Amino acid sequence: MSMERGSFAARHDFDALPLSPDVDVRCAQFSEIGALSEMALRLVPGVQIGTAELAKYYTFDPQSILAFSRKGKLVGGMAFLFLNDRGHDALLLDEICLTAPETRYLASANEDVAAIYIWAIAATRRGIAGLGKAAAHLRQIRFRDADCYAQPSTVAGRDIMKATGFAPVPSFQPDLWCYERPWNRRAARMPGAIIQSRSFADAWY
Repeated sequence: MSMERGSFAARHDFDALPLSPDVDVRCAQFSEIGALSEMALRLVPGVQIGTAELAKYYTFDPQSILAFSRKGKLVGGMAFLFLNDRGHDALLLDEICLTAPETRYLASANEDVAAIYIWAIAATRRGIAGLGKAAAHLRQIRFRDADCYAQPSTVAGRDIMKATGFAPVPSFQPDLWCYERPWNRRAARMPGAIIQSRSFADAWY
């Protein structure tokens, strides 16, 4: 959906962001969904998802929403769409409603996660330091092979993506940025690597 305001001067690959000892990052509790929704509405321009909708996706996959806290106080959160192959194609072809995505595009517990869409980051300035631990969350076996996508809605959000290795990617989806995982980059550069064309290949320009 979008990324939040705040300074992010240091440049690090997303998967190499430092793990701040000051900010705790964990899967959100259901009781925190309302506060996280309110924070997103307040901090992220254009957010249209409310508490009930956020709770729906939390129920589908509790690992898709993270809570950032400092000294026991909620300082931010981050939400993801874990896309299956159909969802990955739909994202690149602009065939998915990102404000209310259909669950058929989301990876279930027994499906591979083909791509990760960063739905929203809402955090105070201190909360932004939690991004390193959020990236660590995405290095779990279930997620580690999936590249990350996002669409910035603020100048600060665009700056965060530039600073963490995201780059615009050709697609039918407007202003879509992609972060390619380092191990995927190495695999693509191996001599003799087989590159399979996907169904959205004609979307590239």
